[in-house]
Amino acid sequence: MAENFENNSDHRNNSRSDNRSENSGYNRNYKNKRSRRKFCNFCLERIEKFNYKEPAKLSRFMSERAKILPRRVTGLCARHQRALTLAIKHVRFLGILPYVNH
Repeated sequence: MAENFENNSDHRNNSRSDNRSENSGYNRNYKNKRSRRKFCNFCLERIEKFNYKEPAKLSRFMSERAKILPRRVTGLCARHQRALTLAIKHVRFLGILPYVNH
């Protein structure tokens, strides 16, 4: 009986290692994709302050539900992302842009 138990455990371990080798192609394909380098548009244009009177520019950095998009999506540097967030909050407080889109 002990022999059967040992054989079953070996069989389980072998099947797990086989599954891992079969799925390794997924990671290989993922590594081959090259992502383009993101850069901060505001650093390139040397913009220091955001103009809250231009809601069209600010709304580009908001989702359909009026949420502020994160840095990984916008491609802005940390300094400009913080300034953008403050400008959008200022515009929302003034009532130019909505807090929530339905």
